Amino acid sequence: MSADVFDLVVIGSGPGGYVAAIRAAQLGMRVACIEKYPTLGGTCLNVGCIPSKALLDSSEHFEYASHGMAAHGVQVSGVTLDLATMLKRKDQVVKELTRGVEGLFKKNKIERITGTGRLVSANTVEVTGEAGTRTVQGTRLLIATGSKPASLPGIAFDGRRIVHSTEALTLPEVPKRLLVVGAGAIGLELGSVWRRLGAEVTVLEYLERIVPGSDAGSAKLLQRSLERQGI
Repeated sequence: MSADVFDLVVIGSGPGGYVAAIRAAQLGMRVACIEKYPTLGGTCLNVGCIPSKALLDSSEHFEYASHGMAAHGVQVSGVTLDLATMLKRKDQVVKELTRGVEGLFKKNKIERITGTGRLVSANTVEVTGEAGTRTVQGTRLLIATGSKPASLPGIAFDGRRIVHSTEALTLPEVPKRLLVVGAGAIGLELGSVWRRLGAEVTVLEYLERIVPGSDAGSAKLLQRSLERQGI
């Protein structure tokens, strides 16, 4: 079977991948992007940064309406949480942005190939999907496959009591208590969301400070802010 040849083949459609694909196409290259999921945008747009930011925004509004307006002389009573609507808004934000990426792909004539890519040589990728197997070659290959949640040894995710970050975006009710293992950006964002909505949140971190990959001064300020929230 002969292979289709592209100037750039991107494996994965996360932000790094689709930005590179769009820019390469704008520079006149023939570009293909391989993505195994039904929507573009990768982990970040679908189950990472974007949905967590949408929930941070909504939960901040809820917390402010519940506790922050009295200082301005605005008395509010009877504030209630409609979690289903909040989650629906989050999904709509994700949907709009992933559609935006699809539109940019079409505008810039980037070929989207749906399936799982496997490197078979330095410049050849075999893609397996519902339509069968296809081989593509690229003068340049860019691997931008995103990330997956990692479990602890001996502690398996069950989707109910032990959940990973993707599942924490869709909890059907606010947990009374939430233990977040890992004080990285994702854990702290989701911990902050559920704390604002009423959960008692504790964060565990093996290293000496939160967000250990960031600037130490910024991490200290962030920790103070989170502690003021009650985390």
